[in-house]
Formats: sequence, C-alpha cells, structure tokens
Amino acid sequence: MAEKIKADIVVINPGSTSTKISLFKDNEEIFTENFSHKIEDLARFNKASDQDLYRMDIIVRGLREKNVDLSQIKAVVGRGGLIRPIEGGTYIVNDEMVADLKKGVMGDHPSNCGGLIAYAISKSLGCEAFIVDPVVVDEMAPIAKISGMPLVQRKSIFHALNQKAVAREVANRLNKSYADINVIIAHMGGGITVGCHVRGRVIDVNNGLDGDGPFSPERSGAVPIGDLIKGCFSGEYTLSEMKKLVKGHGGMVAYLGTNDMRVVEERINEGDQKAKLVFEAMAYQIAKEIGAMSTVIDGKVDAIVLTGGMANSKKLVDLIKTRVEFIAPVYNFPGEQEMKALALGALRVLNGEEKAKSYHFE
Repeated sequence: MAEKIKADIVVINPGSTSTKISLFKDNEEIFTENFSHKIEDLARFNKASDQDLYRMDIIVRGLREKNVDLSQIKAVVGRGGLIRPIEGGTYIVNDEMVADLKKGVMGDHPSNCGGLIAYAISKSLGCEAFIVDPVVVDEMAPIAKISGMPLVQRKSIFHALNQKAVAREVANRLNKSYADINVIIAHMGGGITVGCHVRGRVIDVNNGLDGDGPFSPERSGAVPIGDLIKGCFSGEYTLSEMKKLVKGHGGMVAYLGTNDMRVVEERINEGDQKAKLVFEAMAYQIAKEIGAMSTVIDGKVDAIVLTGGMANSKKLVDLIKTRVEFIAPVYNFPGEQEMKALALGALRVLNGEEKAKSYHFE
C-alpha cells in the first residue's frame, strides 16, 4: 500500500468555475491541484456562497484519492472572501465570519467559499480554520478616506494578500521585519493597485476594483469626472454598459482591443505607434501613482516593489523603474504566489510568530 502523504496545511482558493487546493509541509508546497466545476452543476445554486459544501465534497474526495493523511492536518486556510473591512493578518474563521460570508455582507463572490470550506473541513478534522489578508483589508488613515465629496468615501479594496506577502519578502532582503519598513507596492494585473505600506500597515491605496488609480489592461482607472457624468446621462449607455466601461471593457482593451500584454508588445515591436503610446501611458500612470504615494510618507521610502502578472514584462518594468528609482530601490517580484501566501499566514500562527485575530463586530 502506498505511503500516505503527510502535510500540515491545506490551502483552498475558489475561482468562478474551479477550486484550487495546495498541500504544504511547513513552508514547502507538496502538491497543487485545480478541480474544475461544470457550469451546469454550479447553476443550481442561488449564490456563490451556497456552493461551499458541493466544493468541499470534491476537495475531500480528491485528498483521499491522493492518499493524504488527513489526521496530520493542523490547519485549513481559505482565500478570504468579501467580509466586513478588517485590518490585515490571519483570522480564525468563526461563526460570525461564516454568517457574513453566507450573507455576502460586502457582495457575493466565489472567494466567499474559501472561508466556508475551510471552516467545514476543519470541523470534521478537529483543526484550525483561517483566512489571510482578504481584499477588504482596511488600514487606511482617516485622512486618506476623504474624497472631496461627502457622498463618496475612498475605500480600501486591493490585492492585500499578494502585496503583504511581497512586502515581507522585500523586508527579508533588507534584513528587517515588515513592521519596520516603509514600502510602496504596485500590484499589476487585470486591476492595478498601489499601496503605501508603513510599518506593517497599508495606510493608503487606490481602489483597483471600482475605477481608482492607474488604468489597467481592462479597467479605466480614474478618469475626468465631468466627462464621465456627461456620459452617464447622455442616453447612449445603460448603467450596465457604463460599469463595463470602467471594469472589463476599460483601459488597454478599450484602446487596443486586447487585454493581453504579450499581444500589445508584439504590436509595438512591429511598429504600432498607438500600441506604444497606450502601453507607455499605462506605465506613466503607474509611476505617477507610486510617486504620489511617496508624498504620503514624506519621501521616506525604503523600497518600491513591482508585482503581479504584468511584472513579467521587462519593457513595462523598465519604463516604470526609470521614472521612480530616484525615490528608492526598485524590486521586482513577478506573478503572485497566492497559495504560498495563504499557507505562510497560517504557518506564522502555528509557529507562534503571530497571534490569530478574531473576527467580531458589535
């Protein structure tokens, strides 16, 4: 009989039509598997959060088929969903969080299943369930939330998991702790968020979900508000169409018809001047946002970090670096290691390096 696989941590990251899981022994990944779900199977659920037990059953069956020794699991950690705004860290999944994930207090999204699945599996195994640095992490300073219009408050919705993970990596390179450095991090993916991390807290960041900050491959970023209002009331667009112009059909895809950076760079190499201009404008806006964030901390920046999928583009990284390296040294961490970041969040608690936080609201 094959020897059982021994692991400490199960990591769960639900997507719209798949659920990715990874097993970790200490900080080493043992294996990763992505379980695909048929659209017709998911269609029978009213909400994404209602899919938790369906997805859990598939995961548990998959772990048993891999001959995983479930008795050795110390923690199950799920991708944090749309819960109430909280400070960063590793949180125990408790009954109050489960209720908010089920209700979708900040919206219904497949990631809500992450904490729910972790909770259900942990109960059957008698171990801990955690989430780590969800997108709703809110550590913004009160002054940063003032927009100029009382009707609208600036919100903290960003790539918290990856930003905080790479912040810790660059702190290690500087032989310091995350709590001792000031770092500006630009996560560059389908959305772009630029966060100002001050001694372990993200005191300012653009809302990369709803059209704040630089434009991205498929999001408009901040645009002149007067012209946007005229567009809204022109009668030419529905509410749904305007939302898509901001997110999904905005940014690079609106100008060039593609959100694929590789295609854009190929067009630039073939002499496409419009592609070159739009590409350079995106780099310009990212650099400008980094520069703006440096003023938040009076220029006292220990490092600037470029991360996310677009950080794989040397052309983009070089354009940004040229404009901002006078502020601080620039580090590049391409991609995003979400599974490892989730595992490390749980591991810090298991090793006693951090204390797990409690999710509770009056």
